[in-house]
Amino acid sequence: MNIDRRIRKRVKTLAMSLVLTFAVATPQSNASAQGILPKPQSYAPAKGTFHTRGRQVRVENRVGDIARNIYSEPWMAVSKGGARQVMIFDRLSPKSIAGLTLKDGAEAEAYQLHVSPDTILIRAASADGFRLAWATVRQLTTKKGVACCDVVDAPAYKWRSMMLDVSRHFRSIDFLKRQIDAMARYKFNRLHLHLTDAAGWRIEIKRYPRLTNLAAWRPYATWQEWTDNGGKYVEEGTPGAYGGYYTQDQLRELVSYAADRGITIVPEIEMPGHSEEVLAAYPELSCSHEPYKDSDLCPGSVATYDFMENVLLEVMDIFPSEYIHVGGDEAVMKAWDNCLLCQRMMKELHTDKAGLQAHLITHFGNFLNAHGRRLVGWDEVIASRLAPNTTVMVWRETDLARKAIEHGYDVVLSPGDYCYIDRYQDAPITQPTAMGGYLTLKKMYDYVPGDDLTADERRHITGLQANLWAEYIPSDEQMEYMFWPRAMAIAEIGWNGAEKKDYADFHRRALAECDTVRAMGIHAFDLRHEIGERKESFTPVKHKARGCRVTYNTPLHPKYTAGGEQALVDGVRGGWTYADKRWQGFTGTEGWCLDVTIDMGSIQKLHEVSAVFMQSLGPWIYYPTKYRVSLSEDGKTFTQVYSQDQPQRDPCRVGYRTQAWHGSRKARYVRVQGSCDTEFGWLFTDEIVVR
Repeated sequence: MNIDRRIRKRVKTLAMSLVLTFAVATPQSNASAQGILPKPQSYAPAKGTFHTRGRQVRVENRVGDIARNIYSEPWMAVSKGGARQVMIFDRLSPKSIAGLTLKDGAEAEAYQLHVSPDTILIRAASADGFRLAWATVRQLTTKKGVACCDVVDAPAYKWRSMMLDVSRHFRSIDFLKRQIDAMARYKFNRLHLHLTDAAGWRIEIKRYPRLTNLAAWRPYATWQEWTDNGGKYVEEGTPGAYGGYYTQDQLRELVSYAADRGITIVPEIEMPGHSEEVLAAYPELSCSHEPYKDSDLCPGSVATYDFMENVLLEVMDIFPSEYIHVGGDEAVMKAWDNCLLCQRMMKELHTDKAGLQAHLITHFGNFLNAHGRRLVGWDEVIASRLAPNTTVMVWRETDLARKAIEHGYDVVLSPGDYCYIDRYQDAPITQPTAMGGYLTLKKMYDYVPGDDLTADERRHITGLQANLWAEYIPSDEQMEYMFWPRAMAIAEIGWNGAEKKDYADFHRRALAECDTVRAMGIHAFDLRHEIGERKESFTPVKHKARGCRVTYNTPLHPKYTAGGEQALVDGVRGGWTYADKRWQGFTGTEGWCLDVTIDMGSIQKLHEVSAVFMQSLGPWIYYPTKYRVSLSEDGKTFTQVYSQDQPQRDPCRVGYRTQAWHGSRKARYVRVQGSCDTEFGWLFTDEIVVR
């Protein structure tokens, strides 16, 4: 009996310590709506504080188990019957949220919060609603207690997610838990795990042990080294082998950990493309039946369907998620041209290669439906004849969202220009290696999902997701650096909607939250010392060629015109990325891919001809390997005045180089030429300056 009493006392002491830890563990400089992220839909401040330190609290749970969670349990454990302060958990009434415009399904995550000096009242209709209310309470908490207020809140979107790529670089369970803790703070409700890709298979499948004995390991630590050296795999236990995988028990425990925090883990198993690792382990699933030859599963083979069904059965046994992601993106399909099985199936189906992929995706959509699950895929799956309960993740242009909606599918928006956080978040020359591009916190925050869709079409947008692909992110610290605080912008839009933008207000809250996530052990980007956009892009440059006629001796690429044929002499300089539509793009390995002639209108004395080129190795953008400047008085006879050859590729991943002639010559016509001798390579320049 005495032993039982001591145990109960220890449990009570532990519970009280959890309450006090809750009260002080999340520092908040200004516990008010001006500090909460994401911002609540409705907030009314009040005077006073519900003190938590050293106080006794009575808990009244009027709704049963749905109010019990990792945040409420410590309070329930120390509930004191005669305490003056009270914490009440009650059922949410529809009248309580009548003032909010809710999307379908939002009621399940809605909550009402009332805090006064003697009462915390939380009303919700579901366990998720109660957990989300606690996320707000935690942000309202200071060392003194919880700031008094009234909140009525519900999400703008039901799918609020981050995708982590653990294939290119394996991450530990502890790392994933740390991100889940932070995601719960900002009311995310899904974590999409990219578990399989060429760089490594990361999930134990007991029926197919070679997926983890071989396909989870490689001889090089970085993705770049591995791809540069042939992309081969090694056996588990090989000295120096790099990689790893999650056991099924580890993943079940992670699923439970996330669920306790209101987050569903959505697994992704790639098909039919991005499957090099599968085909190395089981080459009979490829068209050639040879390892290291194909990148796509063979959709004409019965073995492929048997294999993937067996894999998905084990995946579904681990992950209770209603949604299972099957990839479906970027299949090469080249081997299908010469595969007898693929050709026979295409003939039977009266279709082409795109239709063959659609057949495979449709099959697995039906398979998942038969097991009570729903298929999610990247926007390449739109062509498939999928069930109406399919969700399409649109990562390319919004027109594909419209097309998916026409098919009757729900859409999660994840466009690269706004949601791919593998891109540089500040001046690229100051940042660790990234995929390329430039995506700031502000640009993400300014995104309005579906702003070019009709109101009816927008009803099919169920949410948004940011994606963190890890090709160039070898360390945990760098992944967190890319993740935070940009994930906060997705949290703000996903929860609040943020259709009325106020970046100054959001930036202030994000600064405070950066301190919070650092206190949680997360290596966030230093937002306080952000450099910002390339300074040259803010001020038009004046020079003699501005507004002059430009003749393109080789074609300008139609996708990167920067507004038209005057863009090279409009005085407007580009920012850090070609995607800002201020840089003109040129490609081709034959001769001069950049070859333009500028007519100055009259013979003039010239002293300088210069152009800035960018290099970004992720999207295959290079400095010119050859560069020429020639001048002419009549437009027929040109004299070369500047020449520079750079046959060796510059080793820097990202940079900006000025190529310039300086001298003194009279001329009317200026010809600038540049070449790129790398297959699929690009040249980008923003302005040809003539002085």
